[in-house]
Amino acid sequence: MYTAVTKAINSHKYVFLIEDHEELRDDLTRILQFVGYVVHAFPDPVQFLECDKHLAPAVIVSDMRMPYMSGVELQERLKELGRTIPMIVISGESTDQQIIAALKNGAIDFLLKPFSRESLLAAVARGVEIDSAAMQSVIRVSEFNEKLQMLSPREHQVFQLLSQGFGNKELMENLNISLPTVKQYKSEVMYKLRLRSLAELIALHKSCA
Repeated sequence: MYTAVTKAINSHKYVFLIEDHEELRDDLTRILQFVGYVVHAFPDPVQFLECDKHLAPAVIVSDMRMPYMSGVELQERLKELGRTIPMIVISGESTDQQIIAALKNGAIDFLLKPFSRESLLAAVARGVEIDSAAMQSVIRVSEFNEKLQMLSPREHQVFQLLSQGFGNKELMENLNISLPTVKQYKSEVMYKLRLRSLAELIALHKSCA
């Protein structure tokens, strides 16, 4: 999903707020900061695209109709950059086609102005949760790939066969080795990868594919 592991995942929760109406932007910033979010506010998408977007967990709250770029165009640009941050679109004058396009592009919610404080906070909390889970998955896969580099060529062969669901007999036949040797290799692979079961190995292999 992402081209790089996020620079920082910590106790902070980030909101990228993009709204060209200054008074509304300030009001939303105050609401979000009051409940503990770190808010980076921008008057237009261009300025947002110039900032550091590798903070996590994060969510974007963006107006649909803005200078230089619409909310849908911003979604497409973010996909090109490889950073898919959960996005909440807000608008007072959007067409049905724009709403559908935003949701098809992955917006997790579409809030029509005027929306309630509770609706905004509920959507933001859900977006942050989604991004946190996604980034933790990226880190888990990255760490697993690093552990794979610790395997010897033979152990890597064993890993590949195990990831396909091969049992002891099939490992013996494919690698032309004895049962005790198979068991030894399996033990080494599981230990180096810090895995507790073959089911966990297969699941991680699929997530890395």
